[in-house]
Amino acid sequence: MKIAKFAFGLICLAILASNIATMSRWNEARGVYDDICYLRQAHLFQRLGIGGLNTNAALDYDDYAKGKWREISYAEWSDPARWPCHTPMPGGKLVIQYPPGTGFLLALFTEGHQVVSLYIAASLIVCGLALAGIFMARTLPSTVGAGLFGALAIYLMINPAKASYSIAPSMALCAVAGFLTALWLTRRKRSVLLIALIGLLLGASVSCRLPNALLMAGYCLFLAIAFLRSRTLADFLQGLAFGVGALVGVTPTLMAQAVNAGSPLATTYGSADVVAPAFDPAVLGQYLHDMQFVLIVLAIGSTVRLLRVGEGSARQVALVVTGNLVVNLVFFLSHPIFTPYYIVPIAMLSLWSVSFAWLMQPEQARQAAPLTREPASLGVPSR
Repeated sequence: MKIAKFAFGLICLAILASNIATMSRWNEARGVYDDICYLRQAHLFQRLGIGGLNTNAALDYDDYAKGKWREISYAEWSDPARWPCHTPMPGGKLVIQYPPGTGFLLALFTEGHQVVSLYIAASLIVCGLALAGIFMARTLPSTVGAGLFGALAIYLMINPAKASYSIAPSMALCAVAGFLTALWLTRRKRSVLLIALIGLLLGASVSCRLPNALLMAGYCLFLAIAFLRSRTLADFLQGLAFGVGALVGVTPTLMAQAVNAGSPLATTYGSADVVAPAFDPAVLGQYLHDMQFVLIVLAIGSTVRLLRVGEGSARQVALVVTGNLVVNLVFFLSHPIFTPYYIVPIAMLSLWSVSFAWLMQPEQARQAAPLTREPASLGVPSR
């Protein structure tokens, strides 16, 4: 088993090294409109500090954005009213539609090397957790499973994560949140600090992608049902801690919306993105032929397996994941727009959570699991 762990560790490191070599050759001027908007947000933070939350096109005093649009040969680079991914707001302002998190993270790195640095940093986090999973495994099958999943997770940092700069930090946050979710629910006593930290991370992920707010759905359902069943102060504090953490994490997005849209609850997205749900066979067909379908099958399959043969506390992780998957899949599969990365965050959060839940089970429970079929409980583990 030590040989298997060493071999899979080397495979993960080799994929990471290959990714870094590939990323180091990336060009930030690849002609994708969204890229310019994220980089413009980063430039505003570097130039104005917290004032960079204000993304009004009128603040392009140094012609940074115009230069970026011209660099990719955008025909109407000189007219802010024609800039992509900018939305007109009441009062005549023209603002970036995206939340500020991705731009803020890009601003932490040197201009001109921001994208490569962000992706390498996110990849290192994912690789670190993949290696942790491999060396936590206590049987050969679990070592092989953790190794294969770790290799896949690192590979995905190139494709499809490259499709949008917001996906790399989302993937890293989902990996960490998945680890903490398993740690929170498989411990003898559930930590209020851990669930608060999970809420903080998932709330912060909303500042990278607004739809990441749906990643909290399963946790909200689980905590609400647990409290309604027990009516105990302990379960109430768990839900309160998660809510406070999530609120703190989402605060940058609320501040940005207040500055740019006039209200913390007003969206900066245009009407093309704010659409009513509608199941479209064409969109469903695109998902069926995309890598996302494979990830969802893996997420559903691993969750069902954990529900069937996992130890009691580990199965509670599966309950959280189940709620999350149902809410997210209903939303995205009824969203009449397809992209190659919409479902990736929920799939990866689910897979990380289930993977670590399986690895963190007590050894005796894992050996006995195939023989047991007790129903999962929302209560605090009695171990």
